[in-house]
Amino acid sequence: MNNNSKPDIDASEKSSEVWNLRLYVAGQTPKSIEAFANLKKICETHLKDRYIIEVIDLVQNPELSKDDQILAIPTLVRKLPEPIKKIIGTLAKEEKVLVGLDIKPVK
Repeated sequence: MNNNSKPDIDASEKSSEVWNLRLYVAGQTPKSIEAFANLKKICETHLKDRYIIEVIDLVQNPELSKDDQILAIPTLVRKLPEPIKKIIGTLAKEEKVLVGLDIKPVK
C-alpha cells in the first residue's frame, strides 16, 4: 500500500490521470453559477471520477487571484495535468472548453 496522498498513476495510463481544476468566481453571480454548472457537466461527461474542482471566490479571498494571475472572472485554471491552461468565461461552449483544456471527448 502506498502512503502517498496522490493516487497511483501509471505513466502509460493517461486516461486515469486526475485533473485538478480551479474555478475563480466573484460571489454567487449568474455567470459564476453558470460557469460552475457548465464545468461540472463537462467533467461528469468527459472526466468521470477523474477530476477535482476547487472553487475560489475572490469576493471572500481577493488575494488568491495573484497565484494564477487572474484578470477576469469567471476564469477556469487547469492546474493538473500540466501545462497550466486558462479559460475565461461561463464555459458554455463545450467544444471550445474541451479544446482549451485538451480533453479528449467521450464518444
